[in-house]
Amino acid sequence: MYGYLLVRTGRPADAEELTSRAFLNAFAQLGSFRGGPGGFGPWLMTIAHHLLVNWYRDRGRRPPTAPLDEALALPASTPSPESSLERSERIRAVRGAVRALPADRQRLLALKYVQGLTNAQIGERMGRSEGAIKALHHRTLRQLEATLREV
Repeated sequence: MYGYLLVRTGRPADAEELTSRAFLNAFAQLGSFRGGPGGFGPWLMTIAHHLLVNWYRDRGRRPPTAPLDEALALPASTPSPESSLERSERIRAVRGAVRALPADRQRLLALKYVQGLTNAQIGERMGRSEGAIKALHHRTLRQLEATLREV
């Protein structure tokens, strides 16, 4: 859950806050849990997703609360514009390469790297054996590597 929220917020502090709020909400609503499709994990992720949606909505309505000087201050380790541009281009290339993958491979990457599931858990979700997931993961990484070498 934390990984999912971190990818979407971009800030560890925000992801930590949303994760803790999701668990608190789940605990408060535990009596209403009825074991829907997929069990407890998807129910918990739904709570986290709803909190994330509210977080985005609230951010759009509220002005920044930090003083202007603090908001404009650059840390000493601020990367140069060139390195920032290079990093942005690499990120764009990786995203494009992932989008070009078949849907099942995109889902595999999301389950493994965003949700942090094991190969066995991914296999259960995708209806494949753990060995098949390992092989598909290996082929997917090789395909991404080849695609990114061409860029």
